Amino acid sequence: MCDVSLLSRLNGFLSIPGRFGPIVRAGLTAGLIFAAVAYPLVAVGGLGMKAGSDLYQSLPSALNVMPPAQTTYVYAADGKTPLTMFYDEYRKFTPISAMSENIQRAIVASEDGRFYEHRGVDAKGIARAFVANQTAGTVSQGASTLTMQYVRMALRDGSQTPREVMAATEQTTARKLREMRLAVRIEQELTKTEILERYLNVAYFGHRAYGIFAAAQIFFSKLPADLTVAEAATLAGLVKAPSAFDPAGVDQTAATDRRNYVIDRMAEMGYVSAETAVTTKAEPIALHVTEPPNDCISVAPEINDWGFFCDFFKNWWLDQPAFGDTPAERLDKLRRGGYRIVSSLDPGVQAIAMNEVTTKEKIGSSYALGQVVIQPGTGRVKAMAVNRVYSLDKTGNGRHTGSSDEPGNYPNTVNPLLGGGDLPGYQAGSTFKMFTMLAALDSGLPMNTWFYAPQTYRSQYFAGWGEPASCSGRWCPSNASGSMTGNHAMWTGFGKSVNTYFVQLEQKVGAEKVVGMAERLGLRWRTDIDKLQASPAKANGWGSFTLGVADTTPLEMANAYATVAADGRYCEALPVISITETDGKPAMHNGVEIAAPRCSQAVSPDAARAAADAARCVTGYGAAASGCGGWSTAPQVYGLVGRPVAGKTGTTDNNRAAWFVGFTPDLAVASFMADPDNPFHGVGGGNAWKPIEAASRTLRQALKDQPIAYFTAPEGNIIGKAPAQAPAKNSAALAPAH
Repeated sequence: MCDVSLLSRLNGFLSIPGRFGPIVRAGLTAGLIFAAVAYPLVAVGGLGMKAGSDLYQSLPSALNVMPPAQTTYVYAADGKTPLTMFYDEYRKFTPISAMSENIQRAIVASEDGRFYEHRGVDAKGIARAFVANQTAGTVSQGASTLTMQYVRMALRDGSQTPREVMAATEQTTARKLREMRLAVRIEQELTKTEILERYLNVAYFGHRAYGIFAAAQIFFSKLPADLTVAEAATLAGLVKAPSAFDPAGVDQTAATDRRNYVIDRMAEMGYVSAETAVTTKAEPIALHVTEPPNDCISVAPEINDWGFFCDFFKNWWLDQPAFGDTPAERLDKLRRGGYRIVSSLDPGVQAIAMNEVTTKEKIGSSYALGQVVIQPGTGRVKAMAVNRVYSLDKTGNGRHTGSSDEPGNYPNTVNPLLGGGDLPGYQAGSTFKMFTMLAALDSGLPMNTWFYAPQTYRSQYFAGWGEPASCSGRWCPSNASGSMTGNHAMWTGFGKSVNTYFVQLEQKVGAEKVVGMAERLGLRWRTDIDKLQASPAKANGWGSFTLGVADTTPLEMANAYATVAADGRYCEALPVISITETDGKPAMHNGVEIAAPRCSQAVSPDAARAAADAARCVTGYGAAASGCGGWSTAPQVYGLVGRPVAGKTGTTDNNRAAWFVGFTPDLAVASFMADPDNPFHGVGGGNAWKPIEAASRTLRQALKDQPIAYFTAPEGNIIGKAPAQAPAKNSAALAPAH
């Protein structure tokens, strides 16, 4: 029989004594005497010797190894506290020096006992497998060496199409021959240690554990360096069939048998003593299973409120062209790129911010009370807190306050209530007066620009008949209190939040410039109505913009006011401090670190300092260049913060939302309260103190260990001079009494 004759000759070659034996064996495994080794395979495939040899020679001899997918790790700002991970395949490259000898020996004993003897292809193993398969009438042995298995996994991981995946894993002669040829080449280029290291980093162990690091973590909650003989044998036994030998199943019998087989093989090879083998096999499999977090929904359960920041980070990443041309490509990069990301989230500040909102409005309330903390001069977001639980589970949620019977978004939600996503946001009321003041200062108007502000003012802006604040077709806004009537400059107009002063200031500078200033400071129009109103054709007639009728988010408002705190330097809201590639180098784009602050001078330092001086009137701290008129809308803030502070209150029509944006030279905080499910469910005037106190106390505690920083006072022409006489009360702009 040809088969028997060939096997006899093969065994004869393998037993040649003396110095020619290794040469012949090397020739066999290298394919130089290909027919002797490959014949069993090509015969099974129905190929002739000539055809098999031609096929072998036509196969690629170089393995193009694609880097396997790696897990991306995200940490808090301290660089140590884990935030979450992103992965398609949970895997972290681990050098073999960081793996215990137990796992190295167990995998060799389990999968390839002659690993250190062959040169990629084990001729004895092939012959033995051929005989076994012929006897069984089916494929009962595969004869794949560790090197061949590594080739298969490398081809699989480098596949770009389903067809390539099939070609890398299908049970065909051609696939086997390709693995053999590539394995021989790999053995010529890499040491055994390097091959073993690569193998252990790409092997699949089940439960989404790719590579030994993930396997050690998932099954035993430990590092590969700490694996015992029993643990290593359990993991090594999984490679053959992860599902069949799963130790985390209800019945561990198959897993135990497989583990014990590996231990016996380790004893046969001298890796463990016979006594150790006996005692180890007597032990039950003791697991400590860990489910590694993935994406934002599984971010550290004990600090679940971090999920909202994580969601902001993820949305930011998906917008970055540095990581791909499309959001899908960028997400793939995040899940497979193996980055080490240090986020801007400060755990201490986050805990403070979360405590402040939840003690003032409990988790479970239909009202959302939240705040965002940003660092001026960098745009880095240090905290995002809201009285909600970041979760997809809405089974226990409260109901909408409107007519809908659908569950509301409280207390559980993944909606980006604080910004960084696609939700419209909330009207922010008088906090928008900052944009009017900056536009005026930027246009050359001084702070001492005076107007007489009546209780109700007939503006130049049109309003539809029957609309609120409409008089004879014009928009006629009113002040919140009759005590605001009188002459005002920017200090008192801003400190007391005088609507009719700011409408006149907006008219003087032009509403389109006010809208443009908001855009320069980072606001993006989120609804079709706002986009239309902000368009070049309509912006100049958007008079109500100064009173905060456009939707925005706490993230945008905190960053806009942080620009004022940073002397007019606007920085994009940024969720990261550093992004490191797998090679340890910072991630770059067009020669610039991707994590670097992205800043530009949005307004002049003089204009920003002047605006900050007026904003000091709001908080009770007092302006440097003028008096504040004796009272303001939030005089308690300075006492709560205990250091120089500025800011602005804001409420919307019918008190549907309440805001406070406060800032020091070091931090800016935007706090809001509203019902995200029903904007007509007003918070009422009695709740306006909650955003004020939450933001103020957050600033105080977050800065308690920091040196006191002072605002730079405005000086020169931007202050202006008091008018020779106050504006006349009988101004033609006065609206008739209503």
